[in-house]
Amino acid sequence: MLLDLLALALIAVGAFFFVAGTIGLLRFPDTLCRLHALTKADGLGLGLTCLGVALLAGTAGEVVRIVLIWFFVATSSAVCGHLIARHVRRAANAGGR
Repeated sequence: MLLDLLALALIAVGAFFFVAGTIGLLRFPDTLCRLHALTKADGLGLGLTCLGVALLAGTAGEVVRIVLIWFFVATSSAVCGHLIARHVRRAANAGGR
């Protein structure tokens, strides 16, 4: 029962960070600020959500799959964030010439 409540709290806090990142995406003025808000908040939200779901997992195999999902999503998020930031920087430098 206590473990279920802890898992629910972690998932709820993770969902809060997802919502906060989305609000940052919609409210911040430029692409790099939006990207920063989205990647940081979503990374923390995903970690907390995966931790909460892992606490509810029934077997070690499920926990391993959850950790793999977290790893691959976090890795792809970081790579995509860097690619977007590089594109924005190059476009800004090309426009100033």
